[in-house]
Amino acid sequence: MKILLVEDNLTIIKGLKYTFEKNNYILTYKTSINDAEDYLDSNNNIDLIILDIALPDGNGFDLFENKIKSMNKPTIFLTAKDDEDDIVKGLDIGAEDYITKPFSTKELLARINKILLRSKKQSIIVVKDIKFDLDKMVVFKNNVQLNLTSLETKILSLLFLELGRVVNRNMILDKIWEWTGNDVDDHTVTVYLKRIREKLETDIIVTVKGVGYRIDNEK
Repeated sequence: MKILLVEDNLTIIKGLKYTFEKNNYILTYKTSINDAEDYLDSNNNIDLIILDIALPDGNGFDLFENKIKSMNKPTIFLTAKDDEDDIVKGLDIGAEDYITKPFSTKELLARINKILLRSKKQSIIVVKDIKFDLDKMVVFKNNVQLNLTSLETKILSLLFLELGRVVNRNMILDKIWEWTGNDVDDHTVTVYLKRIREKLETDIIVTVKGVGYRIDNEK
């Protein structure tokens, strides 16, 4: 997924770039409206835009209305302003979401995942004989629901949400710790993937040696 961040705070840029790349997103950033407009003129393959309102050379609302809105790119306003009128305006003019500084990167990632999934209208993903309903978080094989644990389902959802891309083992470790609060090691990932594969009984999970795992979009 390719994300454009329009933000002039270098601390935020550095933090988001690290977090997004760790989660397999490609993040490009611009620090002004002029630079963002120039970039968008020659790059139409952006999946989502995170847009600050207060920028050195103008207002993010204007950039959205004058440039981004016609491109139909999902946009999240990211700003220190928490005035109710600004929030309402951002949503009224067509933004997908609005988040105020300081913010949780985990919350921002969760909102991005939901927006991208909704924009692609892929709440149900089918690969071979496996069907994953991401809204209900249930998995089917030949239309029969599989008995996966909650943690197994969440791990599998990471792979389905990133079809065709490798999900890093470290990312899976971090997510297991986030979901359970338990200290885990690299062997834990191997054990869980083995259990998931056994329950799926379909060889859709590809191991990328030394890196992680991938599910290809093969129907």
